[in-house]
Amino acid sequence: MREFRQDLGAERECAGFGDVREPHFQLFGNIRMGGVRLTELADRAQLSLAATSELVNDLVDLGYLVRRPDPADGRAKLIDLTERGRDLMGMAGAKVADIEQRWSTLAGEADFAQMCATMQRLLDGLNPDDSRG
Repeated sequence: MREFRQDLGAERECAGFGDVREPHFQLFGNIRMGGVRLTELADRAQLSLAATSELVNDLVDLGYLVRRPDPADGRAKLIDLTERGRDLMGMAGAKVADIEQRWSTLAGEADFAQMCATMQRLLDGLNPDDSRG
């Protein structure tokens, strides 16, 4: 995970996202389309509510996230990506594809695909509520 995050973040400054710090990465992959409540985001990111709130505040101030009313419950807020946040996620998606391609080449395509499938089955078994299957 450390190698992946270092590789993922290596080009962020050149791409205009140098203000994003490594701890912020913990949130980006856990924000659902349409937004997510703070408590769910903290749970998905496996962070305390206080730490999640602090990181969200940073990213709101930096223009990557926005808080908006939850249409299902006007008292609650949803956290969602701004256009800048979506731009960062687009750049990150392309970088992830590049990392996966390079790692597949290093490990061998079939072995890498098998490893990914095995890890996904493991994650699905450990937490069926978050299963992608």
